[in-house]
Amino acid sequence: MSTDAVHLTVVGPHGARDIRVSSPGRVLWPKLGLTKLDLARYLVNVGDAFVAANGDRPVSLQRFPDGIDGEQFFSKNPPKGAPEFVRSVDVTYPSGRSHAQLVISEPATAVWAAQMNTVVFHPWPSRVENTDNPDQLRFDLDPQPGTCFADAAAAALVLREVLAEAGLEAWLKTSGSRGIHVFAPIIPTHEFLDVRHGVIAAARELERRMPQQITTAWWKEERGERIFVDYNQAARDRTMAGAYSPRALEHAPVSCPLEWDELTSADPRDFTILSVPSRLQSMGDPWATMGQKPGMVDTLIAWWERDSSNGLGELPFPPDYPKMPGEPPRVQPSRARGAGHSP
Repeated sequence: MSTDAVHLTVVGPHGARDIRVSSPGRVLWPKLGLTKLDLARYLVNVGDAFVAANGDRPVSLQRFPDGIDGEQFFSKNPPKGAPEFVRSVDVTYPSGRSHAQLVISEPATAVWAAQMNTVVFHPWPSRVENTDNPDQLRFDLDPQPGTCFADAAAAALVLREVLAEAGLEAWLKTSGSRGIHVFAPIIPTHEFLDVRHGVIAAARELERRMPQQITTAWWKEERGERIFVDYNQAARDRTMAGAYSPRALEHAPVSCPLEWDELTSADPRDFTILSVPSRLQSMGDPWATMGQKPGMVDTLIAWWERDSSNGLGELPFPPDYPKMPGEPPRVQPSRARGAGHSP
């Protein structure tokens, strides 16, 4: 492993910045031999699109000091020694605690994060000027055992129709693994709990239209061979890999934005840190105009209220959340039945 530092020139809105990459030969993806310098150069090459998708939001960094097969940890506070141009914003977590979290506002920040062995970038669905009110609906279509990317793609197409009926425009990206992420820009008028309820309402409508293919069941034992709509990705302090973020998988995939007409023929393994820069250069960014015409979440919230009045209430929150109003018991259904309690 080379220990000689490399300096990269990173152009951004405030001019060119010189970013030092130490240990550039450190291998992050052993199967392909891809190094920290390869990662940093990738982020230089996709810098504008990366910042357009993930910039001006609180971001958590998933860091791998010894490569993707080694130990990992999440950084939420800006790491010590951050350059003066690296921004932060105070955010409030489900516990009620608040502290500063990193913000990426130019490509140099992302490259500097790569110098800190960041592989995966996890942006919030809200912006620095209003961190409590999301400006994106996010749907994580997660294939369960026995299902595949093609099943998630079929679900995404129907979800697009559901969102259109609610007055929302859907945007698409690969998760970087087997799933699909669908986003819908919204005007940030509602806080996280309301937005999560809107996501649940859309997920339930998708489940009604595709009952054999879709599930909103939180407990794995109840999902079967269906696509799980992970509604809790809409909860406060829950994030997914950002657009153009690499993933910590052996083939160095990227969570890559797609055009809708690409979906049915797409292979998520084709989008990697080696291939995505040339894809961007040749076809442009499918998300270039995302957010220019945000919709309102009000219709989905009305659907939530309709479903609640019909007996479909709150769903479980993430396990580290405080107990939330109306939430069902956080106990695996089979254990509840074994204990003689209602699930």
